[in-house]
Amino acid sequence: MVIENLRANCKLNNGVRMPYMGLGVYLSEEGEEVINAVKWALKAGYRSIDTAAIYKNEEGVGKAIQESEVPREEIFLTTKIWNADQGYQSTIDAFNKSLKKLNTDYVDLLLIHWPVKGKYVDTWKALEKIYHDGKARAIGVSNFLQHQLEDILKVADITPMVNQIEFHPELQQPALLEFCKANKIQVEAWAPMMQGKIFEVPEIKALAEKYGKSPAHIVLRWDVQMGVVTIPKSVKEHRIIENANIFDFELSDEDMLIIKGLDKNKRIGPDPDNFDF
Repeated sequence: MVIENLRANCKLNNGVRMPYMGLGVYLSEEGEEVINAVKWALKAGYRSIDTAAIYKNEEGVGKAIQESEVPREEIFLTTKIWNADQGYQSTIDAFNKSLKKLNTDYVDLLLIHWPVKGKYVDTWKALEKIYHDGKARAIGVSNFLQHQLEDILKVADITPMVNQIEFHPELQQPALLEFCKANKIQVEAWAPMMQGKIFEVPEIKALAEKYGKSPAHIVLRWDVQMGVVTIPKSVKEHRIIENANIFDFELSDEDMLIIKGLDKNKRIGPDPDNFDF
């Protein structure tokens, strides 16, 4: 696997190429903050931007893309269907609103944000319709566990292309990764840096010292070497540029094993089997 720069990408199960690294805009404020973050990322060479309806910053993301010098077709844009909008027709309606806010005719990836019980199968059917209509180049899910993916696969005409999950050294979910790999579902990490807690992990700090890198670089490099897409979030230009500085070194097999040993099956975010939002 050659991962030499921000253009490095993986091939999804429908042939669409998705960058291994992108910018997440969770908690980036609508308006100037998110517009600047996206523009800085695109200028630095990022080509993947991940937003969601619930982030309430789709308009800013769309504006930044429009005002950027990077052609739309070179950008991999992701958004997500929020829980309150799930169900067949309500998903289609919500997606059309997202398209208007993003000021685009299509997205590159559309995800179901969380597996809402009793709704996510109908929501998946709506995503298939959107895909067939050419308004999403790829479709997938977020925060789905194996049994929820199995529910989708039982009725799906299209296998999900991506499963975006909480993934970091203390929550590695190896069985879920294997299941996704076996079904050609690309895994994507959110909270790769454990919302900043990665800087407190002694083993990661030691590896950062060994490689002359930051703890963030070690974890983001580990993600891509694991074959996992990663979307670190920042609204600071120097941090956005710095986060991308992971293509001039490679973690050894031994050091990959050190990180593997940090798994505690410990979540920072909600449990996909037990959430109430």
